[in-house]
Amino acid sequence: MTDFAPADRVLVSPRHLAGSGLDRLGDVLGPLIRLFGWPAQHDAATGHVAIDSPNGSLFLDFNPAHPGGRWWIIAHHEPYWEARFSRQTPIEAIAAVTQALPQLIGDRRHADRIPLTTSALARIAELNHWQRADDGTFTSPDGHCRLQHTPGHQTPWRFEHSVFDGFDTQWQATFTQGTPEQLVAQFFAHLATTAPVERAFRDVPYLVQELDDALITPVRGAAVNPHVHHAAAQLGHAARRR
Repeated sequence: MTDFAPADRVLVSPRHLAGSGLDRLGDVLGPLIRLFGWPAQHDAATGHVAIDSPNGSLFLDFNPAHPGGRWWIIAHHEPYWEARFSRQTPIEAIAAVTQALPQLIGDRRHADRIPLTTSALARIAELNHWQRADDGTFTSPDGHCRLQHTPGHQTPWRFEHSVFDGFDTQWQATFTQGTPEQLVAQFFAHLATTAPVERAFRDVPYLVQELDDALITPVRGAAVNPHVHHAAAQLGHAARRR
């Protein structure tokens, strides 16, 4: 793999390996505040942000000081359901969920800019080569990430990720009973896609930086568009791993 300086911008795939990407925090919170006018409270000392929907039915809490690492909570009232995301959950998948929330409560402003997936979980898995087991579990091609679907369970959708049980690669995303399945599918579609995500190299988890399952390419210095370069590298990477 090419040597990168810590500050170098890189493209990473698969997405589930890329780490949190918190330098793109505005993609999660900004649309709710600026486009839809959801009121927010921000504690500059701790980074804690709390956002409510205008009708009071939805609540988003971002707490980077949470002792258990559960940095994100989205809760809905009547019926009650809850989604939680831990620290290293890729932010692009979280943003896909938060940006969909206004449409969930009937606010279709900017719907043309925030498309919602219409695919079922099984179809998303099939399109992105995740394997489905008889028990309803979907597993990423590299085996590091899985979605366990347990209908009837209090938390019927649970995403779990780790690389060799490395602490900095572990993350969880959970959706409780009552969560609209389209919202789970929205998260899954933006997690499982083969499109890379951008990170500073220093923010890519250490165990991933030299991992054969990960593809990391430069944003700057490529002879062609960085995404075209990454796509070509993906083809070569897949061929070598057959």
